[in-house]
Order: sequence, then C-alpha cells, then structure tokens
Amino acid sequence: MSEGVDIKTSQNPAQDTLAQDFVQFAVDGGVLRFGEFKTKAGRLSPYFFNAGLFDDGAKLGRLAQFYAQRLMASGIEFDMIFGPAYKGIPLGAALAVELARLGRNVPFAYNRKETKDHGEGGTLVGAPLKGRVLIVDDVMSAGTAVRESIHLIQSAGATAHAVVIALDRQEKATEGGQDVNHSAVQYVQQQLGLQVCAIARLSDLLQYLQQHRIPGLADAHQRVVAYRTRYGVDGP
Repeated sequence: MSEGVDIKTSQNPAQDTLAQDFVQFAVDGGVLRFGEFKTKAGRLSPYFFNAGLFDDGAKLGRLAQFYAQRLMASGIEFDMIFGPAYKGIPLGAALAVELARLGRNVPFAYNRKETKDHGEGGTLVGAPLKGRVLIVDDVMSAGTAVRESIHLIQSAGATAHAVVIALDRQEKATEGGQDVNHSAVQYVQQQLGLQVCAIARLSDLLQYLQQHRIPGLADAHQRVVAYRTRYGVDGP
C-alpha cells in the first residue's frame, strides 16, 4: 500500500482490557512465568517472558491479533513491516498475515544475521525496504536490536519510524555494566526518535497479579513490586 497504513481506534488507558487479556494469554501459554530468573543484565527477576514459547499456530495467530489490536489503538502509521532476526521474523510475518486478514496488506521484510554470498545474496529478505518502517519484536532489553535494525533500514534508504513489542518491562537499561535512569523503550523514544507501543507493560502485569491468585505463587505480586521498586523507571 503506497499510501501507508493508518489504523486508529479509541483506547482508554484506564481500562486496558487488551493488556489484561494478553497477560492472561501469556500466563496460560507458559510464556510468562514466575520464579527467579537471571536477566541479560545480571539481575534476578521474579518473572520471565519468553516469546519463543508462542510455539504453535494457534498461539502465534492469537499473538498476531494482539499486536494488530494494539497497533490499531496506537494510531501509528507505517508503510511496511520489518522483523529483525531472529524472534522478530515470525512475529513480523504473523502480524503481516493478520493485517492482511483485516484488509490491510502491507509489505514485509526481515534480515539474516549472516550475509548470504550466493543466490540473491545480502542480509535482507522480502520486500524492498522503503517508506516508514515498523519494527516488530518481542521485548526491548537494551535497544541493541533496534539500533541494528535502524542501521539496516536507513542504509536501504528507508525510515525507521516505529517499534511494536509484546512486553515493556519498564526497567532501567544498562550501559557499560551500569544502570541508567531510563528504560530501553524511553531511550528509543527520546534519543532515537521512534514511536514505541507495547501490547502490555510491567504495570499491567502488576495489575493482573493484584487481581488474580495464582496457585503456589501467593507472593508473586510482592516480589514483582520489589523488583520494580529497585529497577523500575518513572513514567511510561
């Protein structure tokens, strides 16, 4: 669609049932788990989100519906989808299929991590990168994947315009092994100038835990609250 995609619906952040439904979906699928998990930053997190466990057609299709609904609520306009290797590839493809099902057929591309020296060659696969590009990924830990995607997109003459992710952990990023007073999402928004929307955020997870009693995890809410108190960031 050369004119781009403009998908808008009303959204009331105070009644974000979409986020609550998504958290329930992730818990039911074993994608969102509670316990003690070491993060890439070396922190001991009381929860772990592994989008790789959306591992069958039904789960991936439902996940794509959540991405599409959140985009509709965001009002973000874009011309095509880019899925960064590796997890972004199936996520971007599934979203493109869901948008086409909804009547919005947009081009899709992804990258290889290794340059191919035969056949079509190069690192990019799919539609040519052009216009305003939407990057699709699962979570944003340090913003590294986004910076790499921006470089690829700009090198192709297109514009990295926005990012959509499944979960915003709303916690401090690390630079040089030190905590900084912004999250990866805030960095991408404020320093790189990209719009970012997430299906759910840590605040939504806390709301879910407050409203639901998970067998064997009575203290999960308190542990997540303590984690956010130590590592969380202010603002959205």
